[in-house]
Amino acid sequence: MRITRLTVDGLEDGCITDEPPTFAFSLASDIEGEALAAARIRVGDWTHDTTDQVGIRYDGTLAPHTDYTVVVEATGTSGTTATAETSFRTGRLGAPWAALWITDASYETPTKQSPVPMVFRTRFTAGRPIARAWIEATALGVYELELNGAKVGDDYFAPGFTSYHHQLQYQTYDVTDRLIDDNVLVATVAGGWAVGSYTYNRKNKLYADRQALLLEVHVEYVDGGRDVVATGPGWEVSLDGPVQMAEWYDGETVDARITADEMTWRPADVTTPRHVPRILAQYGPPARVQQRLTPVPHSVTPTGELIYDFGQNFAGVVHARLRGRSGQTVVFRHAEVLVGGELFVKSLRTAKATATYTCVDGDQTYSPRQTYMGFRYVGVTGIEPDALELTGLVLHSELRRTGTFTCSDERLNRLQSAIEWGGRSNFVDIPTDCPQRDEREGWTGDYAVFAPTASYNFDMGRFVGKWLRDVGAEQGKGGGIPMVVPRSGNPFPVMATSVWGDVCVLAPWAEYLARGDLGLLRRTYPTMKRFLDAAAWWSRLASLGDRRLIWRFPFHFGDWTSPDGSAREWIAKGRWIGTAYFANSCRIVADIADLLGEPEEAARYRALRGRIVSAFRNVFTDGAGTLAKEFQTAYVLPLRFDMTTGRETTTMAANLLRLIDEAGGHLRTGFPGTPHILFALSDNGHVDAAFDLLLQTGPPSWLYMIEAGGTTIWERWDALRPDGTVNTDDLGSGKDDSGGMVSFNHYAAGAVGEWLYTRVAGIEPTSGGYRTFRVAPLVGGGLTSAEGVVETPYGRASSSWRIDGDGIFSLDVEVPVSTACTVVLPDGSESTVASGRHSFTARIGA
Repeated sequence: MRITRLTVDGLEDGCITDEPPTFAFSLASDIEGEALAAARIRVGDWTHDTTDQVGIRYDGTLAPHTDYTVVVEATGTSGTTATAETSFRTGRLGAPWAALWITDASYETPTKQSPVPMVFRTRFTAGRPIARAWIEATALGVYELELNGAKVGDDYFAPGFTSYHHQLQYQTYDVTDRLIDDNVLVATVAGGWAVGSYTYNRKNKLYADRQALLLEVHVEYVDGGRDVVATGPGWEVSLDGPVQMAEWYDGETVDARITADEMTWRPADVTTPRHVPRILAQYGPPARVQQRLTPVPHSVTPTGELIYDFGQNFAGVVHARLRGRSGQTVVFRHAEVLVGGELFVKSLRTAKATATYTCVDGDQTYSPRQTYMGFRYVGVTGIEPDALELTGLVLHSELRRTGTFTCSDERLNRLQSAIEWGGRSNFVDIPTDCPQRDEREGWTGDYAVFAPTASYNFDMGRFVGKWLRDVGAEQGKGGGIPMVVPRSGNPFPVMATSVWGDVCVLAPWAEYLARGDLGLLRRTYPTMKRFLDAAAWWSRLASLGDRRLIWRFPFHFGDWTSPDGSAREWIAKGRWIGTAYFANSCRIVADIADLLGEPEEAARYRALRGRIVSAFRNVFTDGAGTLAKEFQTAYVLPLRFDMTTGRETTTMAANLLRLIDEAGGHLRTGFPGTPHILFALSDNGHVDAAFDLLLQTGPPSWLYMIEAGGTTIWERWDALRPDGTVNTDDLGSGKDDSGGMVSFNHYAAGAVGEWLYTRVAGIEPTSGGYRTFRVAPLVGGGLTSAEGVVETPYGRASSSWRIDGDGIFSLDVEVPVSTACTVVLPDGSESTVASGRHSFTARIGA
């Protein structure tokens, strides 16, 4: 037996924390049926004996800026043992900062614009042998550090995006090997989310009137001495550095000719932030370069612009190697699609998505550092192609890939790739809606429906944990959840609304099923309860009888982005959708209450769910499974959320199938129904219909996006019309506006990925973290093989099946140590197996 992975707060190494950490470990063994019998965890004098492998909370003492070694000794049920160790380091643990916030108080940020980047500088000496040195830094804005002319760390967009009124991260960078006798430290701080232009309304100064920096350099010497170099009046500031413009939507402008000697420096001013957030060691994953893409050979547009196609829509920046002359200006424009051979930028709305670089003489490199774009194509002017080598840097938060899905249909493999890329592109520090236009906000509804798929593909623990802190912090006094988190200038009021608000239940629940740590549920449970109380209050408002359980007010997005109708018509369907999601969240919260040892609250939520289900039936249906007002999502949700019984279920499923047939075999669902429509069919006797819908290639459908060349998931099913034109209609109204609502990188409809894993590959958790799970593949759609692999907290779980020419179905299942799996074959036979590798066969089609 061996310990294959040991983590502290989800990290195998490099964890720095200001809070008591949580440990987890996975095991592997050659002994079939092996499980953990007992483990001892030691951190210094602290010991903890446990039979758990996840969510093990450290409750010993902690001192600031201290390294701790974690040792795990595990014993299996076979008597074999394994040992592993890792370490973590504490941060400040709330110690007061010697540093002061600094800025240039003379600068006035222009209205609805991003500020000019500020450059801060200090010099310091370190003239004797150094034992350890590190920097702790944060900013209002986004910052980048240079020490003695070289970048510090690999992070982009530090300190990251949080609800700055409530919490702010600081980063720690080890610079022990970077210090010399005389040092120069430079920090460039752009407006970022705190000060810069944000939202399509171009609001700015949301958290501060201008940028500010807070930083300390800690130096510990071999002789025991210590120094702290802290921001304060002794620092200098300049407004005329080489980065002349930087913001999320318009891009970046850099003049490489400007050096420190040519800049105007003045003493920095001490300032005080508007609010006093908790400043904590970074608890979310940093945004960094994750991949490098090479474009196909360039082409030239009819207007003479060089076009580089990276073959993949993604979020990131270009990296250019140039041979230029002083004063030569090169312009890089970005777009998701080409129309008529030219970059199509109308869908970017007001975003310019442009990087402008002015050269020095000779060979040089340039890549934007204070912004990012969403793009596949780059148009370049101002340089000849033989003087330019261009690559693409894929940027997103550091997320360990935990799942893979493949099958015999290459189109579905391309769909899976598009789903993954849609996630990557929109996991840039927060879960954004899209990475390209003048938005890139943390829309809660998008992640609410995508959370299960995200948690299959990636380890979302630190990412979602970070964002859910802001969801809870920004919850309204009445229990409502903002439609965008962090709210950051979004004009929608904070209110309880379905799907978007349900994220406070759906996101932590998906992460618990994937990772198994009760800690996240415990932290978010109060937010869930307040939200359900708000939903209940709004349902009762101005209502009588059963209608007191129909969630109508104050507002729902309804069947958002349905192929049918306009935004007004989508919203009009809100009461059906809101009521079904209300019932579903009550069911989930009841299960969570049981897990947290709150049986009375669990019973209360189950009873409330029962009343909601009854009200849905009595108000919306004939009592036997037919809706008075029919639309696909209204049938999908009660079927998926187990709100029907007996013949009612059969009738509802038949009615859903009829509506699909009437739509020519197409779905007509928006954000709320799309993740669930295949489940509603396959789990209620219509497996073939589910595969038919999945494999539909005409619009609207998933494979239409893929066959049309999509490499990410689109916001709207008809973003690109069959005639090759882009749909820029304003919210389905049929009125073509200046850009409309069209994105080719919007992950919500990619929530179908959950069905690929759980029904095609057939692998699905039945308790937190896959401590128990089920493998029950569905056969259909002409598929002859499929495989799903999930790196669970206990180890690798997999399901791999194939069908030979004689109709023999063969299944291989991999079960991690300490877990159990229930296997259901297509012939209905069922068995439960413990850890190890297992093979099964069945004859199908007999």
